[in-house]
Amino acid sequence: MKKNYLYIVLGLVMTTLTFTACSEEELDPESVITIDKQIVTENAFDKWLDANFLAPYNIQIKYRYEDNESDMDFYEVPSRIEDANALAHVLKYCCLEAYDATVGIDFTRKNFPKLFFFTGEWRYKNNGSFTLGTAEGGKKIFLLGTRYISPILQGQAGYGSFSFQFGKDVIRNLNYYYLKTIHHEFTHILNQTQPYPITYKLTTADTYVADTWNSAPNNTKYLGRGYISSYSQKEDREDFAEIMAMYVTNSDKQWEAWMQQAEEETEEGKTSGRELIEQKLGVVREYMLKSWNIDMDVLRAEILRRQDDIASGNIDLTDLTIH
Repeated sequence: MKKNYLYIVLGLVMTTLTFTACSEEELDPESVITIDKQIVTENAFDKWLDANFLAPYNIQIKYRYEDNESDMDFYEVPSRIEDANALAHVLKYCCLEAYDATVGIDFTRKNFPKLFFFTGEWRYKNNGSFTLGTAEGGKKIFLLGTRYISPILQGQAGYGSFSFQFGKDVIRNLNYYYLKTIHHEFTHILNQTQPYPITYKLTTADTYVADTWNSAPNNTKYLGRGYISSYSQKEDREDFAEIMAMYVTNSDKQWEAWMQQAEEETEEGKTSGRELIEQKLGVVREYMLKSWNIDMDVLRAEILRRQDDIASGNIDLTDLTIH
């Protein structure tokens, strides 16, 4: 990509020098620069996307590679159409329609970003972590790693040389790599529209660790320090989104297991990790209810039911019938 860009720049410079050397009478009224636009034939999946995202929500799904949507700091891999299809079905059923059922379709139409961009691979960083997704300006969400969704849905333990975090557990892997990411990034978008209380970060203000969240000793026993995930320790903004996303995508049983672990990992003489997390969860609950009229437990029940439907194979993730 950098080489192509360089050639374009040099070409434009040469063109500019040529124009400078010509007289006004010699100038051709026709443009010397033409753009050969790729003609994309709409397929059955495109038509399904229009009917299920664009028409009801005014949301566009992009899964073909585009330079202007990509991050040139990373090697981007385009999505395969079958993987993009599966992810789009999961996004629709477990996220958009879960909010529709909980707080109404008008909320979803108004607040969900108007663009989702899928790429095939995650973005790997020098610190050993990799990015699952990002939100940009409240307008679009990047969902990465689509190439892994099909083996996850098939209950495989990994793909190629990559081992999934939770082996063959479909729901936990689906949450970890995709669903939690969507709810996390959507929470950022809600926060941009309605800021959460500035007092939120005071609960664990002295223990945020910025970009060292993935390094020892920060990558262990974080529950005991009052964080629901290692990534939560980066800053209060990420902490807030992580608590929201992890609460609504996990069961009471799993949450309680984390809270018990938080108690066990708390250092002697320190405030219980469970107490800190529950205090922050209370702020998130109040914010979602007062700012957005969303009862997190109602939303959670809806999301968990839909996750079970996906894991049980009750939803056809390949169906492109337009109703």
